[in-house]
Amino acid sequence: MTSLRDFGNIGEEIAARYLSDGGFVLHHRQWRSLQHEVDIVAEWHGEIVFVEVKTRRNEYYATARSAVDQKKMNNLILAARHYMNYYYHDEARPYRFDIITVVGEGPDYELTHYRRAFSPKDYRRLPGTEDAEW
Repeated sequence: MTSLRDFGNIGEEIAARYLSDGGFVLHHRQWRSLQHEVDIVAEWHGEIVFVEVKTRRNEYYATARSAVDQKKMNNLILAARHYMNYYYHDEARPYRFDIITVVGEGPDYELTHYRRAFSPKDYRRLPGTEDAEW
């Protein structure tokens, strides 16, 4: 049986191929800033797209989409802020957050692409967390 990490990497590879085949320009995979990570950073017609990939063997207990909870959204928003500051400084560039779910045990994976799944306005300070500044 494939380990969870390997299974997640398979999902990311499927998502990256899907995006590339669909005309997205891939910039980074597993981009890290401090304790935050973005699975895929891509570009779509000048817009930076931060993609969270969730891979599941099945959705018997919960949907793959539901795994992107408030804490995960906060981490992605903070990572995106760091990314935009690092690569684009003060340059105003449009960006968005997408989620791609990959469900199944190959080769017949079901992929769903949620465009604009959430926005920076969805950031919420969580009790007991140390939030970085913009």
